[in-house]
Amino acid sequence: MERKKIIIGSRGSKLAMIYAENVKAKLAEVFFKDIEIKKIVTSGDENQKDRLSEIGGKGLFSSKIENELINNRIDIAVHALKDMPSNETGGLQTNCFLQRNDPREVLISKNKIKFKDLNKNSIVGTSSFRREFQLKNKRNDLNYKLIRGNVDTRIDKLNKNLYDAVILSLAGISCLDLNEHITEIFSTEQIIPSVGQGVIAIQCKSDDKDIEKILQKINHEKTFKCVQAERNVLKVLEGDCQTAVGAISLIKENNITLEAELFSLDGKERFYCKSSKDIKYAAELGIEIGENLKKQSKGNYKK
Repeated sequence: MERKKIIIGSRGSKLAMIYAENVKAKLAEVFFKDIEIKKIVTSGDENQKDRLSEIGGKGLFSSKIENELINNRIDIAVHALKDMPSNETGGLQTNCFLQRNDPREVLISKNKIKFKDLNKNSIVGTSSFRREFQLKNKRNDLNYKLIRGNVDTRIDKLNKNLYDAVILSLAGISCLDLNEHITEIFSTEQIIPSVGQGVIAIQCKSDDKDIEKILQKINHEKTFKCVQAERNVLKVLEGDCQTAVGAISLIKENNITLEAELFSLDGKERFYCKSSKDIKYAAELGIEIGENLKKQSKGNYKK
């Protein structure tokens, strides 16, 4: 029977809805019938105080949406890839990605003071161990403090003098049209981003061949290859919210270069690897770099 409608499941935050609308617009280029967006409140949205690793990890942002998918209440799920666990949920697949947004990190600070010029003991808000350890490597005289909540909430906390600066992803800031707040953009050499940062991922049921065919038409192949490489680093490391790991890949002609770093549990040791392969072997490159980091660290990155 011919499909007459596609229901997209998404978190209800302003940024998540922009991502869902982007997916809807892409789908409309290849599917000429009704497309609806359904807002889903996730556990990660409900608890905005505690560190994710303490309340259930990245799955807090995806599990409720995935349940809607498994129970046929939505046809596809839209996620920020960096918020997805490294292992796929049984019966589901994530093989479609929109073209990557800028993966870099930004600093937003009071009075537009750059990172190198922040006063000693300034309070810098960050939501991940990765960012905290990367920044401590550059300046260990600052006070790094957990910050949760959506982008607007975090900027509001800065304006209320709860923090002197916050670190956020450029992709989110740009999508929300908040670039005027940016103090400084870090290059990927300065701060290696989170795996899949800047990528919108589209998930569907493994046995829904009809949807799978539609999604193949909007999948961005270069982003797909980058994601394959980066996600395999995470899979080899069995990474979760407590794993301080960053990875970024770059495609030039038929070559893919992958750069990744991993920190010990206390953030005092840094393990690094960079390598290139023919783009056909993107997945293998990710596995090799993951194994290399695992070997270097001797397992000193997990509890």
